[in-house]
Amino acid sequence: MKNFFRLKENGTTFMTELVAGLTTFFAMSYIIVVNPSILSQAGMEWGAVFLATIISAIIGTLVMGLVANVPYAQAPGMGLNAFFVFTVCFTLGFTWQQALSMVFICGLLNIFITVTKIRKFIIKAIPLSLQNAIGGGIGIFVAYIGMLNVGFINFGSGVPAMATLNTPVLWVFLIGLALTFVLLTLKVKGAILIAIIATTLIGIPFGVTQTGDTVSFTEACNALPTTFGAIFTEAGLPSLFNDMSKLPLVLITIFSFSITDTFDTIGTFIGTGRRSGIFSKEDEEAMESSSGFKSRLDKALFADATATSIGAIFGTSNTTTFVESAAGIGAGGRTGLTSVVVALCFALSAFLATFVSAVPSAATAPALVAVGIMMMSSFKDIDWSDLDEAIPAFFASIFMGLCYSISYGIAAGFIFYCIIKICKGKIKEIHPILWVCTGLFILNFVLLALI
Repeated sequence: MKNFFRLKENGTTFMTELVAGLTTFFAMSYIIVVNPSILSQAGMEWGAVFLATIISAIIGTLVMGLVANVPYAQAPGMGLNAFFVFTVCFTLGFTWQQALSMVFICGLLNIFITVTKIRKFIIKAIPLSLQNAIGGGIGIFVAYIGMLNVGFINFGSGVPAMATLNTPVLWVFLIGLALTFVLLTLKVKGAILIAIIATTLIGIPFGVTQTGDTVSFTEACNALPTTFGAIFTEAGLPSLFNDMSKLPLVLITIFSFSITDTFDTIGTFIGTGRRSGIFSKEDEEAMESSSGFKSRLDKALFADATATSIGAIFGTSNTTTFVESAAGIGAGGRTGLTSVVVALCFALSAFLATFVSAVPSAATAPALVAVGIMMMSSFKDIDWSDLDEAIPAFFASIFMGLCYSISYGIAAGFIFYCIIKICKGKIKEIHPILWVCTGLFILNFVLLALI
């Protein structure tokens, strides 16, 4: 095992990877219950989506760990599942079978742009200042997710404000936050995981730690056939092309799925991989000089691309690399062993979902805030006194939190970077791929406005 995952070479140990895997899993385990709760609103069986969520997470995360040997976990992404239900199904009027079919095609498209190394070239084309901004922006985004999950930020008056500290959830969150910071500053091994477990226990007398509503494994298995392979039935892929008048709308929707999924992944890899050394300079050089998929980054991008289509076959929206993987990376995870641990935890959760769902957001939110702080160290490498560099960096980083979207943050950074270079007469400094990506983002915004 040590040789397979190259633990010593990556400066880690079995126990560190184990703790990192558990940390990542608990930080993202909410998706097990939340995803079926969202997708079931489109008419899908709750139990079927519950099991599809777990299966897609297991397969995608195992591929990430065993093939790419990187500490990232995959599962159906938040935001994309909401787009699936509320925009594609409710607003545009597609059935959930048709929406799943578009997700499947999106996955195939992502596989194509990964095999042709277009996604890798996009990463290479991003200027260093924007890469650092994306890294710090991911930190803001992760911390923001943590605060939103417990309602620490309140939007009741129409503007964001700190919530009144009069609920058990917020008190448990603040206790957990303090505990997390104490353990981290004292450099206690496994600090984040210890804090999650301790805060979960603290939440019991507060009434915050409670088992959630779910279904048994047998019930989920009985429901799975309703979504498994639904894209290959008459209600799925064939129905997308029966009415040619809807073809432009179908293509626009697939494009929106793809561009969001692609840049969410790119942002996560840049934000967490560069600073931690998971994707090293040597790895990038190997990626440039070799054919096929020999670098960790190439393999990780391919693992992410295949997961979306696999998830659609089982019956869930886009499966993507979770930004909460940053929690495990912050706990020291550096290899695919972390991912294997996460996958095993997802497998167990199919039988122990009631207990897994008992871990409250108040226990995992402090971990996300702490990891977000760590990731914001990327900001120190940005020359904030140079407006040419500071303006695109500001929008790339801040928009991730304000828009609750990694891809929208990257879009804002790209657009302002191009505007500034044009105004300064430095058009030649804009990489051709950056031109194309910026144009696609603008096109995406226009199309979303029209539909």
